[in-house]
Amino acid sequence: MTDFLRDGPDDAPLTMLLAHGAGAAMDSPAMTAAAQALAAEGLAVARFEFAYMAARRAGGSRRPPPRADRLLDEYRAAVDALPPGPLVIGGKSMGGRVASMLGDELHASGRIAGVLCLGYPFHPPAKPDTLRTAHLETLTCPTLIVQGTRDPFGTADEVPGYALSPAVQILWLEDGDHDLKPRKRVTGLSAADHMATMAARAAAWAKALT
Repeated sequence: MTDFLRDGPDDAPLTMLLAHGAGAAMDSPAMTAAAQALAAEGLAVARFEFAYMAARRAGGSRRPPPRADRLLDEYRAAVDALPPGPLVIGGKSMGGRVASMLGDELHASGRIAGVLCLGYPFHPPAKPDTLRTAHLETLTCPTLIVQGTRDPFGTADEVPGYALSPAVQILWLEDGDHDLKPRKRVTGLSAADHMATMAARAAAWAKALT
C-alpha cells in the first residue's frame, strides 16, 4: 500500500502526485516547499516514496537508487492508489524523470492530464554528453519542466540545444540551482519567490489541461 503525504484542500479540482529525487526523501525541504507552494494555489498534492527510500527511512540499506526504468511499476502503483479524478504526475529530479517515462502511457489511457518535472536531470553533473532525453524527443503527453538556469543537471545554455518534443514546455527560473534556489545577491529573489512562481505557472498550466 502506498503511503502519501498530503497537502492542499480536499475539494481541489486537481491532484498533483509527486515523487522525490534520487537522494532526498519526500519530506525533504525542497519537496516540502514545492508541495506547499502548489497547495497554496488551490491544488491537492500527494507525495510518496519509492521502496528504496522508505527502506532508508526505516534504517535499512543505504544502497544507491535503482535505475529509473526499474521504478516505473512503483510509480504506476502510486497512481493506482489514488482515487479517479484530474491528475498530474511528476516530481523532483529523478521522480520527475520516472513520471515523464510513464507520461504517454498514462495520458493515452486517460489517467493523467500531464507531467510536471521540477529540476529535470537532463544529464549527470559534469557529464553533458550523457543525455537522458531520448523519450522527451517523442513525448506527446503535455509536460512542464521547471528548471533553474544554473542547474548542473541541465543549464539554460545547454537545454535549448536539445531536440525536445513540442509537448514539452520549460519554465526557466533565473539563477536557480537543482532545487530551484536562486542566489539572492545575484537576483534579489528568494527560494520562496521562485517556488511561488513555479506554483503559479504549474497551477495555471495544469488547470488548462483539465
